[in-house]
Amino acid sequence: MLPDGNIGIEKDEDVALWVRCLRLFLYRVKEVLMRNVTVAATQMSCSRNREETLERAESIVRTAAGKGAQIILLQELFETPYFCQETKFEYIELAVTLDKDPAVLLMRTVAAELHVVIPVSFFERAGNVSFNTTAIIDADGTVLGIYRKTHIPDGTLFQEKYYFSPGDTGFKVWNTRYGRIGIGICWDQWFPETARSLALLGAELLLYPTAIGYNYFDKKTCSGTPDDIEHWRRTMQGHAAANVIPVLASNRIGTEETERSKIEFYGSSFITDGFGKIIASADTCTECVLTASFDLDELAVLRRKKRFFRDRRPEMYGTILKLDASC
Repeated sequence: MLPDGNIGIEKDEDVALWVRCLRLFLYRVKEVLMRNVTVAATQMSCSRNREETLERAESIVRTAAGKGAQIILLQELFETPYFCQETKFEYIELAVTLDKDPAVLLMRTVAAELHVVIPVSFFERAGNVSFNTTAIIDADGTVLGIYRKTHIPDGTLFQEKYYFSPGDTGFKVWNTRYGRIGIGICWDQWFPETARSLALLGAELLLYPTAIGYNYFDKKTCSGTPDDIEHWRRTMQGHAAANVIPVLASNRIGTEETERSKIEFYGSSFITDGFGKIIASADTCTECVLTASFDLDELAVLRRKKRFFRDRRPEMYGTILKLDASC
C-alpha cells in the first residue's frame, strides 16, 4: 500500500465489486440449474362480444406476465359464453380450424412478444366433426400441438356430446420452454386416469382449463350444493398429491343465461403445490390472476423419494380397462 493508501482502497473496492458480481453470477446459475418456473391461473367472465372477450383475455395474460408468470392458464372455451347450456345447431358453426381460430392467432402473437407459454382452449372444427380442444403455444409463438378433450359430459346444462366428438389425440405432454406440461380439459379433471397418464408421460405441471358452476335449469332451481366447489377442488388436489405434481385450475366467473336456464360459474380457480395443498386461491366472482413458483428439479426428487411410481403394478390393473369389472 502506498503512503496515501489510495491503491489499497481501490483494490479493496475492486475485490468487493468482484465478490458482488460473483455472487450474482452464482445466483443466476443456481436459478438456471434449479429450473424455477412461475405459473399463473386466471379467471374472468365471458361476453357475447368475442372481440371484447379476447381483449380481456389478452389483458389478463399481460397482467400475469407482468407478475413474472412464464406459463399462463386461461379457462375453457373462453372466446364465447358457454353455449353447451342448450342444443342449437347454429352454435356448431362457431367451430373453426386451428389455423383460423381468433384466440389462437391472438395468443400466438402475445406469447411471442411476452415470451410466455399459453395453452388456448378453443372450439375446433376438423373435417365433418368438432372437438373441445386446447392448443399449446410455446414462448416463441409456436403451436407445439393440440389436445382434444377425452371425457365428454352430457348432463343438465352441460350438453357437450351434442357439440364435441370424443377426443382422438390421447393424453399428451409438451416440452415447453419452461417445463413439461400436461393438459386435461374440464370434465377430464374428475378422472384420476387423466392425471396419472399425464404423470407417466413425464408431465411436471398439470393444467386444467375449466367451465363449471351452479346449474339453474329453470332459472330458479339450482341442481348444485354448497359442497360442489370443495368437491371439485379436492378431486384435483388428490391428483396433485398422488402424483407429486402441482395442479393449476382456471375456471370462468359470472352468470350466463339462455331463454330457459342459467349457470352461475363459481370461479374459485387455484394452484396447488406438489403435495396437493392449495397455495393460491381465487374467490367465486372476481376477475384475477394467481401466481406461484416451483423448482421443477426439486419436485422431481420428491417424486422419486415418495416411491409412488416405483411401486406401481401395471400388470395388476387390468380391471381399470373395463367399464364394469364386477362380473
